[in-house]
Amino acid sequence: MESALKEINRPPKGVFLSGLSAGLNLSFGALLMGMALTFSGGFDSKLVQQVILGGVSSIAFLFVVIGQTELFTAHSTMAILPVLDGRATVRGLGRVWSVTYVSNLVGCALFAGLITILGPALGIIDAEAFGTLASALLPYSWWVIFLSGVIAGWLMGLVTWLSAASRDTVSRILFVLLVTAVIGSGPFHHSILGTTEILSAMFLGQGVSLGDFGHFLLWTTSGNIVGGGVFVGLLNYGHVALAGEQQDVDFDATKENE
Repeated sequence: MESALKEINRPPKGVFLSGLSAGLNLSFGALLMGMALTFSGGFDSKLVQQVILGGVSSIAFLFVVIGQTELFTAHSTMAILPVLDGRATVRGLGRVWSVTYVSNLVGCALFAGLITILGPALGIIDAEAFGTLASALLPYSWWVIFLSGVIAGWLMGLVTWLSAASRDTVSRILFVLLVTAVIGSGPFHHSILGTTEILSAMFLGQGVSLGDFGHFLLWTTSGNIVGGGVFVGLLNYGHVALAGEQQDVDFDATKENE
């Protein structure tokens, strides 16, 4: 709660710079997935492919969560808590969401441009690799993308919640790697990581249009908000708020009665 309040009351310029950093850092996940597909030359097993892609993408989530930069899908969970508790306004929530979201997307677009220029020049990226990544996200109806986005937002909400509950860095690292690997291996629709994948495919001439990107972004973002805000933020806040009064138990008296 205190962490969320701090971010809501933080100056917008600071939130923007932190969000820009998060968009750039998370985009390493798209780069690593593209490199894995390029260097492998194609996987014989779909299961092996998805496990590896999920594993390498989780490294980028680790950069963001442990580095404590501002990721939109994390704020959809945490920033809603002070509003539910009456300690912040919906307007303040909307401001931190919008600044974080825009800055994340700007970071993704910049990194996608870097991938387009540097990847083929170094021989570490084939354009077809990002065509493969984009094709795993785009050819679906709106409701499929929305529900997949709900799952991704739900998982990101769990990462944020579990990280906040962790008492040491090792536990936080383990939670982040295990849970976010599921997002990449699905692949479930994550609005920020998916933006880098799709924009890179677009810039590399893989037949992705602005309409395709807009369709993806609209329904993925909506799903991420519902997944993180409702299935984690609202429900977890509810079970904490309705936990009841703390009970003081006289251990010695209880033991004697037993």
